[in-house]
Amino acid sequence: MMVSATATLAAGTSSANIALAGTGEAVLVYNASAAIAFIRFGMDNSVVATSADVPIPPGARMLIHAGEFAKTAAALLASGSGAIYFARGQGTVY
Repeated sequence: MMVSATATLAAGTSSANIALAGTGEAVLVYNASAAIAFIRFGMDNSVVATSADVPIPPGARMLIHAGEFAKTAAALLASGSGAIYFARGQGTVY
């Protein structure tokens, strides 16, 4: 995957969102926290993540085809706090 930019979200047990940086249809999400993260993508800053959204285990990464219209990412953690990285770019392999 060719990364164009990375956005870092300070996540906690309440949903928070961040504007995705860069361009491309793929987003590599890395959960650097010690808890399960739940993520959701949206087109504006009204997007809210819930525990019913895509789970990413602690220390894991997932490549997602979010599409070019995804402008915002939201996340929450099952417990505690930590960083979640959203690296946007092109490609299907990391």
